[in-house]
Amino acid sequence: MISKATKFLAALLICGLLAGCSSGPATQEPQASNSATPAPPTPEPLPDFVQDFNNKPAGKATTLSVGSSNLGTSLSDDNIGVSFEATELSDPRWDPEVGNLDEMLAGLGHPGLRFGGNVLDRETFWTSTGEKAPKGKTLVTPQDLERVMKTVKKLDSKVTIGIPLGHYDPKRGADMAKYAVKTFGDHLIGISIGNEPNGYTNDARPGLQVRKPSQWNEKKYVTQVRAYVKAIDEATGKKVPIVGPGVFDGSWMSAFLNAKLPNTTALTQHYYAIYECSSDKVPGRGPEWQNLLDPVVSKSTTKMLGIGLAKANKKKVPLWVEETGSTSCPGTNNTSRTHATALWTIDHIFASAHLGVERMNMHSMLGACRGGAPMSVVCSADGTGSNGEGQVLAQPNYQAMRLASLSIGSQFMSTKISGDKNITAYAVKAKNGNVLVTMINKNDAAKKSKNPLTVNVPKGYRAAGAAQIYAPGNGAVEKTQLRAEAPFAAKGPVCQDQVRPATHSNPRLTPDRA
Repeated sequence: MISKATKFLAALLICGLLAGCSSGPATQEPQASNSATPAPPTPEPLPDFVQDFNNKPAGKATTLSVGSSNLGTSLSDDNIGVSFEATELSDPRWDPEVGNLDEMLAGLGHPGLRFGGNVLDRETFWTSTGEKAPKGKTLVTPQDLERVMKTVKKLDSKVTIGIPLGHYDPKRGADMAKYAVKTFGDHLIGISIGNEPNGYTNDARPGLQVRKPSQWNEKKYVTQVRAYVKAIDEATGKKVPIVGPGVFDGSWMSAFLNAKLPNTTALTQHYYAIYECSSDKVPGRGPEWQNLLDPVVSKSTTKMLGIGLAKANKKKVPLWVEETGSTSCPGTNNTSRTHATALWTIDHIFASAHLGVERMNMHSMLGACRGGAPMSVVCSADGTGSNGEGQVLAQPNYQAMRLASLSIGSQFMSTKISGDKNITAYAVKAKNGNVLVTMINKNDAAKKSKNPLTVNVPKGYRAAGAAQIYAPGNGAVEKTQLRAEAPFAAKGPVCQDQVRPATHSNPRLTPDRA
């Protein structure tokens, strides 16, 4: 038997919790006590979540049915990770005593951290012997890794780190790996040799080419990786987990897997939704915010990650999407800091984990927000960042990741949705039995106020709470806000089949989770 919950879904994004019903009271009275110690004060109850609608016309009615079957995939801390450029290993703000970077990352839970990016092979210079960095290179030392470890330890995060391959030097690479293993310990789950080796011969943008086309292909890449792995194992005295190749090209993935490195831990893939940087076509794959919400992007995600998953499954290793984001285009563009980026981000997180991606990192940089990387989850206040200074600010996709973090540790359930094709939904079941439903409404709030929504859930569940990210419209810049989880605005008995038209509902993973 299925119970029904009917409410209105704003043209934004809502995540709601369905809690198991109880035959007893919703709260318990405190036990009598002879203790002279006064009981702690009861915290003020959160106000019910009430959602405001604008005066725009309502959209199409939609129905979501949540099944009872488990799909076998889950959402973990590692699915809500952050990737950084390798040169940012030297940023002093990794010390929790220096800045607020640690606090910002802690807002995501225990996010997986990855260090790599284009600068790994082009601008990063590692040394443990006091050498000076060549001109145009950023120096990274053991002391930098120790500083990063302070935040890693505070977050209890898992780390993957890239070793430069742009300048072939297995001995230097092995030395960096040795210190990474020593510093990060059990937090280190993978080392990659190079970043996007399939792009080493790219000469479309100045400074990107690190190999001549006649001297580089998949076979030569594997030969050099083997030399690095051998040197790393000799330097560390152990089999260090190797991940790779960190590419978007299937033939390079196959080359890495077919190399049969004995310590291969995961296949890594990169994916960006928008990449035609000179295009202004809508719909298309150019840097226009409307393109992020077009069905062609979600279909592309399924197709491209499906290639990586098929290859990984065949070799019985997990797929990690170690670098991803809304756009790979440089500098601020029309997708930057729009609400559309936030909607794309949460859909991408859930869709990828739903498919079976085990670990994913949203690529970011710590430079200034203005003019900086448009895909960044966090960035620095205006006029700061380049010298490792300034407060770190949250971007719209950061708020999306915070909302997604409510579902960490849950298993995906089967769902069926009908009605408005601009609405997607995911349901997960937490260890305590609660079901969390995340709805992504891609309709523009500037054009539509709400969508009538019916949610069919297994018998014995009731709407308990809700949370939301929202903005005046999908094209709104730096207007995305997060409404924290709060009790669902519905009255009546603990178990009820009908949830009244609600405000803005937002879920809670467990009643006592911070």
